[in-house]
Amino acid sequence: MLDSLSEKFENIFKKLRGTGVLTEQNIAEALKEVRLALLEADVNFKIVKDFIERVREKAIGQEVLKSLTPGHQVVKVVWEELREMMGRERAGLALASNPPTVVMMVGLQGAGKTTTCGKLGRYFKAQGKRVLLVAADPRRPAAGDQLSSLGHDLEIDVHRADQAQAAQADVVRICQAGVERGRDQGYDLIVLDTGGRLHIDDELMGELVAVKAAVQPQEVLLVADAMTGQDAVTMASQFEQRIGLTGVVLTKVEGDARGGAVLSIRAVTGKPIKFLGVGEKLDALELFHPDRMASRILGMGDVLSLIEKAQETFTRDQMEDAQKRLAGNTLTLEDFRAQLGQVNRLGSLDQILGMLPGGQKLKGAMEGQVAEREMKRVAAIIDSMTLRERRDHTIINGNRKKRIARGSGTNVQEVNRLIKQFLSARKIAKVMAGGSGGRRQFAQLMRSR
Repeated sequence: MLDSLSEKFENIFKKLRGTGVLTEQNIAEALKEVRLALLEADVNFKIVKDFIERVREKAIGQEVLKSLTPGHQVVKVVWEELREMMGRERAGLALASNPPTVVMMVGLQGAGKTTTCGKLGRYFKAQGKRVLLVAADPRRPAAGDQLSSLGHDLEIDVHRADQAQAAQADVVRICQAGVERGRDQGYDLIVLDTGGRLHIDDELMGELVAVKAAVQPQEVLLVADAMTGQDAVTMASQFEQRIGLTGVVLTKVEGDARGGAVLSIRAVTGKPIKFLGVGEKLDALELFHPDRMASRILGMGDVLSLIEKAQETFTRDQMEDAQKRLAGNTLTLEDFRAQLGQVNRLGSLDQILGMLPGGQKLKGAMEGQVAEREMKRVAAIIDSMTLRERRDHTIINGNRKKRIARGSGTNVQEVNRLIKQFLSARKIAKVMAGGSGGRRQFAQLMRSR
């Protein structure tokens, strides 16, 4: 997401930072390019106009023009205004002081509402909360079936009307019954998966207004598809005017979203983006941080989010065990395969690079799709080995290599290359983990290669 916009901003500010002395004229030229980049990203034109004026007013101030690094100061002004546009501070879920917290999910069909309900349930279950999902779309049995399947996979309870009477069931009564069950059975969070339509209509809105009045949820979250750009913003405005929202969950932001919805929704509706759906997997849900998103847009990366993902993926025991194995030179191909799996849990290579400063340049240099295929090829080769071979690479002779190559759809040369790369990586890792003399030994090793 936002790759194109980020690349344009990097190019604009690279030229600006390279200018020794800034004037109102070259600032105006840079802001003209910024304006065009935002419009091409499908940001609302009124928001772009206001944004450019605020940046211009601050950028031509004396504290910027007379600073030692005026180009960097302008970048700082743009970062601050981007953060302000998207909400300034992170807006988490408003949990009730006296549980349960009722969260009403609304939106159109196709935006990923039911899947997002499952993701939200998983997110709070991981925090130790008891979650109840409520299937509140009786007109579409498939939605209830999908939610029940998600609940089964996540080991989260699902409340739904009796299927024999579901088509005639009253949506308000289903939601009331779900909330009553949640209160009686001591759940911490109740997520209502309300019905959607292919388009906004009076029947849908009337139904949602009635549900909101009956159960009085703490949160009313709109699930919107980021790929639809300004259509998502328009839809959010209509839901806000007719129902009243507390926030937005943007889905499919891992795709080719140009950024219009991310940058416009808060400014147009006044309601914050609370979560981002960043993939199809049930763990692909992130809290939205305006400051971190502003940094990513400007090519500064989002190291804090990457660290948080790593902390969720790797336990302290796993990290300590890996460090011991590295220091003792006992890391095996089995460990190597496990580490690949852990890295995959962090997200795709493109997502990881997008969180690193200068990640756009790395993507271009590494050609992410090629790197992704390389990781899959390595995993396939190791998966074709026996357990004994993965734990002791020294037993892998010529015949074993042929069998491994056949099993992984590769050739013996690729198997040899993997083993060579593994041994080299293990040697380097051992040296780097070797304490005070590690850097000196590493430098010597690199000179000898």
